[in-house]
Amino acid sequence: MNRRSLVLSVSALGVAAFAGGSWLVRDRQAREAAAEADARTAAIPDPNALLVRPTAPVLGPEDAPVTLVEFFDPSCEACRAFHPVLKQLRAEFPDSLRIVMRYAAFHQGSDEAVAILEAARRQNMFEPVLNAVLESQPAWARHDRPNLDIAWDAAEAAGLNISTRDIETKYPATVAILTQDRADIEALGVRATPTFYLDGLQLTNVSLKSLAESVRQAVTEAT
Repeated sequence: MNRRSLVLSVSALGVAAFAGGSWLVRDRQAREAAAEADARTAAIPDPNALLVRPTAPVLGPEDAPVTLVEFFDPSCEACRAFHPVLKQLRAEFPDSLRIVMRYAAFHQGSDEAVAILEAARRQNMFEPVLNAVLESQPAWARHDRPNLDIAWDAAEAAGLNISTRDIETKYPATVAILTQDRADIEALGVRATPTFYLDGLQLTNVSLKSLAESVRQAVTEAT
């Protein structure tokens, strides 16, 4: 092999080595970028997981084909106004609609009102007590100075045993639910009550009429 051939061979080997090294660098960079993208995707919460928690109160059958999630505040006047519509929809679709209740305790005193509802749930009295608390809301839910005594009295009149009243606001399960709901509210960007999600999609510009129409359409399409 002459000197010129040797130089060319060495040069060819150098180019091949450089190309191989470049390919390895690009491959590593591509794998690192893909891993970072996967990590970012994994870090994004699943909206459906944020909407329906196993600890949330549910009205209607668990296996209903249509799910309406309501973020509500027991002190919220608009939530009280929507409540009869929800009751009517459940009566209209007893097997096809489930309503998942999530607590958005934005107002003063709402944490204690939630404690009343959770005490009722443990006594299998959730729905009648929910009705009683909302019906009596104008009397107790004064935003500047709520009077929860009235809410407790309404719950007792509906059949709730209130002997544990003094400890209900500190009951660990209730505190955990409120904490989880606050975290999910922040992650979802819920800023007002009521906020509704129908089969995972947020409803906007909701009125009493549009909510009923949306649910009826969803049930028709699902059954």
